[in-house]
Amino acid sequence: MKMLKDLFLAELADRYDSEKRLVRAMPAMAKTATCKELQKLIKSHLKETIGHVKKLETVFKAFGAKVQARTCEATIGLLREGAEIAADFKKSPALNAALISVAQKIEHYEIVSYGCLREWSAVLGNKNATASLQEILDEEKAANRSLIDLARWRSNKEALGECADTCARNGKATKTPNRRPVLV
Repeated sequence: MKMLKDLFLAELADRYDSEKRLVRAMPAMAKTATCKELQKLIKSHLKETIGHVKKLETVFKAFGAKVQARTCEATIGLLREGAEIAADFKKSPALNAALISVAQKIEHYEIVSYGCLREWSAVLGNKNATASLQEILDEEKAANRSLIDLARWRSNKEALGECADTCARNGKATKTPNRRPVLV
């Protein structure tokens, strides 16, 4: 009979496969983006994702299990969707908004997955693994927040054609009346 630990390890193997796929896919995604801030954000999160792979390996070991990957069909589908969207919007001002959309879908899936893994790890009584999974979860939530900010204050406006002047000045923040700084 399969128990919670079996479910935990199966889902951990799914996450491990997913993170390794993302490590391979993120450089191309960064290259496709035309917004320097989005490129920086993807590259920064790539470094975290490489760390996630290593942390997941320590979680396997913390449970006395062999490190293994189980094909993550959800990530495969999301990456396929991302490639299609990037191709469809290649020369469009909506390209960066489209890439952010795909990245957020991936982040949301990761947030849910790591939330479950962290809870199961806690129920299974493994404090070290739980702490590692919490660290990953926190980084995924932070990446999602950064994507939201970039979409709101730049990419969505760019997609509407509303920020030709301010968006052209990459790397500078400008104040917008009654709002927080705009990423440009």
